[in-house]
Amino acid sequence: MARPRATVLVVDDDAATRDGLTALLESWGYNASAAADGKTALKGCKRDLPHAIVTDLMMPGMNGLEFVEALGERVQQIAIVFVTGQATVDTAVQAIKLGAYDYLPKPLEPQRLRTVLDKALKQVLLARETGALRRRLESPLGSYGLLIGKSAPMRQLYQQIGQIAATEAAVLVSGESGTGKELVAQTLHDISPRREATFLPLNCAAISATLMESELFGHEKGAFTNAIERHQGCFEQSDGGTLFLDEITEMAAEVQAKFLRVLEEQQVRRIGGHANIPVSVRVVAATNRLPASAVKDGKLRQDLFYRLSVFHLELPPLRERGEDIALLARYFLEFFAKKYQRPDLSWATDLIPALQAHLWPGNVRELRNAMERLSILAPGPILTASDLQQFCLKAIVEERCDSAPISLAEAEHQAIEKALLASEGNKTQAARLLGITPKTLNAKLALYTKV
Repeated sequence: MARPRATVLVVDDDAATRDGLTALLESWGYNASAAADGKTALKGCKRDLPHAIVTDLMMPGMNGLEFVEALGERVQQIAIVFVTGQATVDTAVQAIKLGAYDYLPKPLEPQRLRTVLDKALKQVLLARETGALRRRLESPLGSYGLLIGKSAPMRQLYQQIGQIAATEAAVLVSGESGTGKELVAQTLHDISPRREATFLPLNCAAISATLMESELFGHEKGAFTNAIERHQGCFEQSDGGTLFLDEITEMAAEVQAKFLRVLEEQQVRRIGGHANIPVSVRVVAATNRLPASAVKDGKLRQDLFYRLSVFHLELPPLRERGEDIALLARYFLEFFAKKYQRPDLSWATDLIPALQAHLWPGNVRELRNAMERLSILAPGPILTASDLQQFCLKAIVEERCDSAPISLAEAEHQAIEKALLASEGNKTQAARLLGITPKTLNAKLALYTKV
């Protein structure tokens, strides 16, 4: 849908100037209106706030500075440009302090005014759109986009996201595993000017060092063995959008150096290619390590850290946001009750204190998994603290006590046995607990039977 034309209000006590500026602005494609003095303009702004105001400084009754000051906080939503034949350093400084975007002397140069207005209006329109999206994301029930919580740490996080979403700068998100770093990146994208373009997540820990360069930058056909066709890397795939790199500290040092160069030059060259390809990508990187320690340990290049952390968001662990546990638990319970067709599920009064007493080392991910287990395994429709202890916390404690090293195959075998035991032999429920399909579970059981 096309954006409506920006509205510009001209405020000047000279009729010829008002008419001339109004006609000029209309010829540039703006919706222009005019007022003869500050008081009239102020009344008009209360009815319909313009996107920009071009105002004279010296006017009878209420001068330009008094008019802008009377607008109060609304100034933040308007691009204000002063035009005056009596410019002084003091008045220019005062105008900027009041929130004016620029201060132009008479006689006015039309092209300079147009340039100033175009730049100012881009900022204002973007700020209004971002503000409107942010207000739609905010919920009195304690959610912000994909994020859930109304504790002080989360409210601070929402404010930070709202402030930086409209910028183009890179963002580094740090926090323990399971705190929701990808959800933060997705929310940043959803309220940014790039929201209509691609949001592409990539887990650096899941890709080998030999393949990472190709995944990021792409390759040409024949660039290496098995490169049977041209491949666009993540930068090209997310051009115009947002690239989320999880576990950035797991990226090999030599790839980090090439990655940094792409960030700085905003152009990429495929492996085996000879031309640089311009890209416009906002990068959000994440790590569950402390960034300073990662730099010290050689897991993150210092220059890349400085380039990524223009904005640094640190996510609080769940144990520091206890008042959010009930909100999260209710959200997950409603989700899994619907998923597993148990609409009558609810909880007893002792469940929330039990949930809040647990430290949740796995953070929100662990809480989500616990609510899923309860939704599947709890025998009755009312979940209790006893159910939590039996089906979730007891299993966690038992797993931690078993510290003897075993093979991956044996660990998998034990996990399947525990899932079958917890689900009383129900393979469908056991597969859900393990995060695999019943077909995969049957195949693994058949393999163990042969062994």
